[in-house]
Parts: sequence; structure tokens; C-alpha cells
Amino acid sequence: MKDFPAFHYQKRFARKVRIGNVAVGGEAPICVQSMITSDTMDTEASVRETLELVAAGAQIVRITAPTVKDSRNLEFIKKEVLARGSDVPLVADIHFKPDAALEAAKWIEKVRINPGNYADSKKFAIREYTDEQYSEELERIREKFRPLVELCKQRGIAMRIGTNHGSLSDRIMNRYGDSPLGMVESALEFARIARECNYHNFVFSMKASNPKVMIIAYRLLASRLAAEGSDWNYPLHLGVTEAGDGEDGRIKSAIGIGSLLHDGLGDTIRVSLTEDSIHEIPVAQALAKPYQLRQNEKPLFASVLPSFDRFSYRRRATSRMVIQGLSLGNEEIIRVFTSQEKWDALSHKLTQMGDYQPEIVLESSGVMSVDPRDDAAIAFLKNETPPHLVTVTDGLDLSPIAAFRLLAARIPEHHPILLKDTFHPARPEKEFLLTLLEASTHMGSLLCDGIGDAILVQGEQAPGQSLRLSYHILQAAGARIFKTDYVACPSCGRTLFNLQKTTARIKEVTSHLKGVRIAIMGCIVNGPGEMADADFGYVGGAPGKVNLYVGKKPVKFNIPEEQAVECLIDLIRDHGKWVEPCVAD
Repeated sequence: MKDFPAFHYQKRFARKVRIGNVAVGGEAPICVQSMITSDTMDTEASVRETLELVAAGAQIVRITAPTVKDSRNLEFIKKEVLARGSDVPLVADIHFKPDAALEAAKWIEKVRINPGNYADSKKFAIREYTDEQYSEELERIREKFRPLVELCKQRGIAMRIGTNHGSLSDRIMNRYGDSPLGMVESALEFARIARECNYHNFVFSMKASNPKVMIIAYRLLASRLAAEGSDWNYPLHLGVTEAGDGEDGRIKSAIGIGSLLHDGLGDTIRVSLTEDSIHEIPVAQALAKPYQLRQNEKPLFASVLPSFDRFSYRRRATSRMVIQGLSLGNEEIIRVFTSQEKWDALSHKLTQMGDYQPEIVLESSGVMSVDPRDDAAIAFLKNETPPHLVTVTDGLDLSPIAAFRLLAARIPEHHPILLKDTFHPARPEKEFLLTLLEASTHMGSLLCDGIGDAILVQGEQAPGQSLRLSYHILQAAGARIFKTDYVACPSCGRTLFNLQKTTARIKEVTSHLKGVRIAIMGCIVNGPGEMADADFGYVGGAPGKVNLYVGKKPVKFNIPEEQAVECLIDLIRDHGKWVEPCVAD
């Protein structure tokens, strides 16, 4: 754990990888990228959307290439983008088709391959592999992957070895399970083949729709790379896949990406929203900005070890307390605090606020505020057998993530902790997006570390909005599920229906199903795997046709799109999770 900078900022140094005219890693700033949603065979639409993303600030643009035919058209897209005055690097996104990757690599600056499906057709087969059989599988992969590596090396283009939690191969699933370790091992198999060919111009990614899984996977990858040797310092591309739309998508992205950037991990990022891609850019830029010029910090309390395991989730085992008639700590739900001023502003309309209720008032809660560097305060808490609710004092010049990690490490575990998004309360001139991203990064990261028994948003002045943000952060971090949860992928050229309209329609008829998790996937690339935690899945199976899933299991096939939402409702009803929405009087 000593190599993990839990209490100070230290950027992981990565070797420089060139993607066309863009450098990733080394001393280069964090690079922002996005992906077009147009059909790759529609050259004009693909070029137009690419240039729109560049104008918005994208430094790299990704285009899906599901077939050899699509890959061939990348030649014409690239030529036209250059003819219109842009040398933005283009990336071909490849799944399932090695021959499509080989064709794409002739025309563009980077190829993204997914180790889970590049050389495997997923069958969800349960099989025990002997070591000899496993070695035979790796040799089969080597035969399929080596030609692409050699071509990329010959042309001097880059590659992303991009593992997705939702599409691990059967081989990996059977040996390592659907786990962060499996994600890392899947990527390392392909990286070793690349290195055998003396090819090093590649980056890694470990994307998942669950921020906890994503955070653990990237930390584990960084640790494994460091253990392999100093020349394994390849750059990392960060992204939360299937983050969704609106505030939920931005919050989930901030929890995953922002947490890892704070840990010093990440050289290029993409925010994946179920919206037009152009809306991803300002979110990604805002997440990257605090770390673009941030200097490494001196270790704070270097002899203290973090209280959490960076490679697995465990909620800090605090004692149960009752405050203002509500239980918190131990295994109780994580509570939402507010200030007296905000409570007073809302008290006349609490019945109209639905699930976004203020629960405990800060000023009368008896919370103890301490500077986690204060030895006297820490000594007092070490000698206190009854639990005290503890938080960090406002006004300190510390990152909330580092401060609360240090507090959790230095005080006995039985004291519950109240998290804050900032130690410098609301500034009215601050843009709400920045407040949202900061609060999500700070508190979401700590919740994913297992730290925190209650939360307080101080960075947003509007009472109702601060409460909504509190609950949405808890939901996105998987810390307190109070409404329907959606996993929705971003659109791309593979999508088989209008993802934005379909997502909006499904939300309209299911948003009252508290605690039910629904996955909405445009195609099968990540569908079954990313739906591992979902109760129900709605997946594009063919143009105009939808497949429905219960968990990972497909149960209804080729439903006409115009009937699919009603069939989804029937499926939810058949499994006893449907309730009729309340009708307002």
C-alpha cells in the first residue's frame, strides 16, 4: 500500500505514446476524446460529426468499424477530414472482427481492440481449462492478434487494448470470474503478445458501468504494470461505459474518472453519455482541468496506511448511532445532511419533495469537526469508547478525498464519518456543472473506498438542488438505491435503434420502480456482460428488432421495436417487480 498515494497527489508517470499528431502520456496534458454516432458508411455524416467534435474540443475521435466494409470506408472519411483542414487522429473501434481491424489499420492513426471479443465468440460456456488447454487458447489468440500488431508497428500507428467488464471472454470468465482481476488479465494477455513483437505504442483501458469495479480494475492494472517492470509504464485511457444521460451520467462519470485522476491515474479520457457526443466534451474538459497543471505533492503522514483496501470494496465498520431519530453507521443506510438554513427554506414544502428529503440538520447533530492532522484531536477520539460522528473542519487547505482518507485511517473505526464535498462552502458564481463534478468526484470516490456514513453537499446553495445532488451521488456510487437505476450505453455506429429516444421512453414508463435496475444497450457488444448487475435488459439484436434479458440470460428475441417497451413491462410484471405508478389526485 505504500506505493499508493492515498493522502497526497502523485501522477503516475507513463511512457509517451503517439496517436497521429497527439501525444498521450509522458509530460503531455490529459487528452480529451469522444466518439461519433453516425453510420460509418455515411461518409458525409461521419466527417461532419467528426469536425463538430473537433470544434468542441475533442483531440481524438473514435469511429466504429464493425465490418471490413466499414473499415474500408475509413479511408474516405480520413481523406475528407484532411481535405477540410483537420488532422485530428481517428481511432477505429473494433469488436469481433480481426479482418476489420487489419483493414482499418491501413487508414487511420489508432485501432481500439477489445481483448474479450477480438479472437473469441462469447458463448457463456462453463468449462474448466487445464494449463495445457489454456496455453493452446493463448496460442490461438497470438495467431489472430500478431498480424494486427505487426501492421500497426509497420505503419507507426497506435493501439488501445481496451477491456470492458461487460465482454470478458469465456476463457477469462472461467478462470478469473467476472472480476477486476479478470479484466486486467485479459488485457495483459494481449499486451504480452504486442511486446513479443517489440511493439509498445499502445494504451490500456479498463471500462465498466459500475464505478466501484472500474476504480478497482484500474488500480489493480497500475499495480500489476508497476510489478512487471519500469518499461511496462503504458498510458491509461479512462472511461465509465454506459454511464447514462443527464445528471446521472455526469455524476457516474465523475465518480469513476475523477476518482482515478485524483489517484494520479489517467492520461486520456472519454465521458460516455447517452446524448449527442458533443455534450461529452465540456464534461471531460471540466474533469481534466484540475489535474492538467497539478503538481505532485509531498507525502502527508507517510507512515500511516489507508484504512481501505484499494483492490476490493468493504464499507468501513462503524458503530450504529441515532441522531435526530434516525440511525446511521454500521450497516444503516447512508444519511443525507443539510444545513439549518436550507432546512428552514424547505420546511414548508417537504411533502412536495418526494424522495429528496433532508434527513439530519448539521448544526444540531452533535458532529465533531477535526483537522485530521491534529494529533490532540485524534488522541481524544482514540480514547473515546462511545462512537462520535466526526467530520473534517471547514476552511482547511486539503483535498476532501485526502483529508477524509486520512481521518478514516487515524481514528478508530467505530466512529462514523460525515463526508463533505468541499471545505469552502457555496460560492454563488460557480457553475452548477462544476459543483456537480466536484461533489461527485470527492464524495463518490470516498464512498467507493467504503468511507462515509452520511454526506453533506455544501458547494451548492440552492436547497432543493443540493439535496437532489446528494441522493444522485449516493445512487451512482451504489451506496443507497432510492430510485430506478439505469445502465444506458452511448450511441455509436453499431446502435440498432435510436438510443436517446428509447431511453427516454423506457424511463418515462419505469422511473417509479424503485430499486429495479434496467440496462438499455444499443447492440450486443457489451450487452450481456454489463447487464450482470441489472435485473432486466433491453438490447438491440438486429435493425428494428430488440432482445430482452433477465440478468445475463436472453429470454425474448427479435421483438419489433414498436412493441418492445410494452414487452419489457410485461417481463418486469412476470418477475414480480412491476408496480403501478401512483396517479396524482
